[in-house]
Amino acid sequence: MRILFLTNNSVSQPLLEWLRDEAGEEVVLWDNKITAQTINERRPDYLISYSYRYLIRKDVIDLRRGRIINLHISFLPWNRGTDPNAWSFLEDSPKGVTIHQIDEGLDTGPILVQKEVEFDETRETLQSSYETLHREIQTLLIEHWDQIKHFGIEPKPQPSGGTKHLSKDFEPIKALFSKEGWGIPIPELKKRFRAWAEGKR
Repeated sequence: MRILFLTNNSVSQPLLEWLRDEAGEEVVLWDNKITAQTINERRPDYLISYSYRYLIRKDVIDLRRGRIINLHISFLPWNRGTDPNAWSFLEDSPKGVTIHQIDEGLDTGPILVQKEVEFDETRETLQSSYETLHREIQTLLIEHWDQIKHFGIEPKPQPSGGTKHLSKDFEPIKALFSKEGWGIPIPELKKRFRAWAEGKR
């Protein structure tokens, strides 16, 4: 199977290598904005989007509808969009990973498989929890890849509700942990966030 692997993040490298070396797929890495012309020239059988910064447009989706999946490190429908790991702690929402088909919305497509992940917040930083979620979603894809590529899993519409965040929503939050960076302990981040939110009222 010829796969166009859409990513802008080196965290995806182990999964790309597994697909190529262990699953025996023909994998092409794509880190630019994908267009209908890309599809017509490359002629992929399947597209996998994983930590990919660009939205996939309808004309691309229409060319491979049902054959484009996204790997998202949140328990959808919670925390659609950007920085899902951080928001799951800041808003105390469910945490996990989801593989879903891509539609025209932002992380709104039908769910194929997902897994809820629990954390002991007293032992976690933003970085450690982020790394855990990426390990979990890569394992989830590996475990279910044969079913997914042979369309053996019935896609399920996402439940109503949930949350969504854009990059601009997180910009003011970054200043709260500029000193520690992503290594900030989760309890400290939540304490600062609460103080910041109270100050805005």
